[in-house]
Amino acid sequence: MHVIEYYFINMKYSFVIPVYNRPDEVDELLQSLTTQTYKYFEVIVVEDGSSITCEAVVDKYKPSLAIKYYTKANSGPGQTRNYGALRSSGEYLIILDSDCVLPKGYLQAVDDDLKRQPADAFGGPDRAHDSFTDMQKAINYSMTSFFTTGGIRGGKKKMDKFYPRSFNMGVRRDVYMALGGFSDMRFGEDIDFSIRIFEGDYRCRLFPDAWVYHKRRTDLCKFFKQVHNSGIARINLYKRYPSSLKLVHLLPAVFTLGVAFFLVGAIFCLYSLLPLALFALIIWIDATIRNHNALIGLYAVAASYVQLIGYGTGFWRAWWERCVLGRNEFEAFKKNFYK
Repeated sequence: MHVIEYYFINMKYSFVIPVYNRPDEVDELLQSLTTQTYKYFEVIVVEDGSSITCEAVVDKYKPSLAIKYYTKANSGPGQTRNYGALRSSGEYLIILDSDCVLPKGYLQAVDDDLKRQPADAFGGPDRAHDSFTDMQKAINYSMTSFFTTGGIRGGKKKMDKFYPRSFNMGVRRDVYMALGGFSDMRFGEDIDFSIRIFEGDYRCRLFPDAWVYHKRRTDLCKFFKQVHNSGIARINLYKRYPSSLKLVHLLPAVFTLGVAFFLVGAIFCLYSLLPLALFALIIWIDATIRNHNALIGLYAVAASYVQLIGYGTGFWRAWWERCVLGRNEFEAFKKNFYK
């Protein structure tokens, strides 16, 4: 008990984890935190109006982690992170999604990188764990591959500057408070926060060795909902920050139009399907090689098409609703996405 109390008053890092009806995921995440080689951290778990709570799970880890547990009415992930941040004590806040698992050297990698070169904000990449289902590995591929939008999301070879995402984001506590934390956006709130980091001239870096295992969605239907809302969020962000829309963000939208064009063309000539087949073949070969599994390669083809078209249709839908019709900010799956 004395060790845990010492941790609470001598923290360098505070993990802030919002959760909504996912006790099993929280269990896996907290278990991975117990294995960290760097020990000076606390954990803040905030239940965002869940009907299935993780209180019993958190209680199980109180002997081994400096952990605090809070419940609040549902308000979305951004406001829930703010709630936890206000109740944290660390010099740095590390925001994680509940569907992440950390390798044991994660926090040591963060600490080493900060000692080499200080940063006001940072983030790391994500990977698929061996225990993930084949579909989860395929979805992870579609979100990290250069052939989809992996080059946009950040990495050593990236197409745009690195914007930390909420599944693996760190920020100095004083910077977080100065920026007012996350906005009330339910989708794109992490990019909104990253944009404000850059607008505030704070130092933001990618820590390539501080990666997490990220489970994401478990099937293509849920994955479509996620990326469709991400496409909508890109237009919502554009309306808030016009300069944030880059040419690379248009690629999924252009890809979606291209798919529609080739499918219509196939009515008159089947050869119109060749570009789509070639893209599928490239994805299958690359995903098969990366995962050493031809079935995952096949799933990755489907996941990549869902990822690009889901994002692209969300982008065009939001462009029509907001830029042409002038309607207010919206989300497509507000009622059921977080369940």
